[in-house]
Amino acid sequence: MLSKRIQTLSPSLTIGITTLAQELKAEGKDILSFSAGEPDFGTPIAVKNAAKDALDAEKTKYTAVPGIAELLQAVADKLKRDNGLDYEPSMIQTNNGAKHSLFNLFQAILDEGDEVIIPAPYWVTYPEQVVYSGGVSVIVQTDDSNEFKITAEQLKNAITSKTKILMLNSPSNPTGAIYTKGELEAIAKVLKGTDIIVFSDEMYEKIVYGDSVFTSTASISEDMFLRTVTINGLSKAASMTGWRFGYLATPNKELISVLNKLQSQSTSNINSITQIAAITGLDGSIDGVIEEMRVEFEKRAYEATDLFNAIKGVSVVRPSGAFYLFVNIKEITDDSMAFSKELLSEEGVAVVPGVGFGSEGYFRFSFATDIKTIREGIKRIESFINSKR
Repeated sequence: MLSKRIQTLSPSLTIGITTLAQELKAEGKDILSFSAGEPDFGTPIAVKNAAKDALDAEKTKYTAVPGIAELLQAVADKLKRDNGLDYEPSMIQTNNGAKHSLFNLFQAILDEGDEVIIPAPYWVTYPEQVVYSGGVSVIVQTDDSNEFKITAEQLKNAITSKTKILMLNSPSNPTGAIYTKGELEAIAKVLKGTDIIVFSDEMYEKIVYGDSVFTSTASISEDMFLRTVTINGLSKAASMTGWRFGYLATPNKELISVLNKLQSQSTSNINSITQIAAITGLDGSIDGVIEEMRVEFEKRAYEATDLFNAIKGVSVVRPSGAFYLFVNIKEITDDSMAFSKELLSEEGVAVVPGVGFGSEGYFRFSFATDIKTIREGIKRIESFINSKR
């Protein structure tokens, strides 16, 4: 009775492990979870107050499919202010998180057999949505030596006559890697003269560490602006995961038109209260709060990196952004799934196996939790590894 399409879809590995850890914890077991990509900070007060005011003002009705005019303008203003990108409000659509943005895009663009180039490690959702949409994921492997970033040469070698989309994620989930302006310029040079569309997932853009600088893909050149769909939201930087707010922006009028048509026949507008609250999240008024969270994440990133690199047989590249470590355990095992299951069973520590991100021999460790828990978790991981020698 089920469609062939739905049978190609696998459940999210990150959500699955997070759910299992929560279930074990509810049973009374001592579980430390580093699997969820969710900040441990509360949503900024100004955002919550805006939502309360919207409720009191009865802003509870249907809205225009892409979002209310004030919100679309707030997104456009943010993209201009932070990224130097000139989008008109009519070029923007708001969605129920970035997953929804990507789903709309893949459904609208991909035909059967179209290829999408995806650098690995990748966010688990990318290839799943490609396959569900009838496309083919062309996985390009990267590793620690280049901070897990696809090179211009790798991209050139991966392009075929069927290539439709290049998927970029900077800062990256799961590695924290950030593409420099020079690296993006090299990628742009390869793409020039092609019809390839770039999906640029920039959800972690404000969580950047040290001397690293974030550059929006569409800002590289006029050619890249025209071929890039910018994807972003407030889930990570503003700690608004449950609010489900994401957005996409493209100067392609035909594409935005069909995206709005698709959304009108699926979810219609996103939550009206979230829309009002998101304006406050976008207008710069909570930037100070976001910076406070970023500083704390940076402290955790540096300490956790040092602690892992002190463990024999383990290594990790210090992330440039986001709030994950992609830990190399190749000297210990080539089965990250078995490693993660045993770690959870024996030490009560939940991490996500690297195989779920397309890169075996690693696991993802989220440091979006307090430093005391991070220290204890890494201590348990070290104990587990030593017991296997």
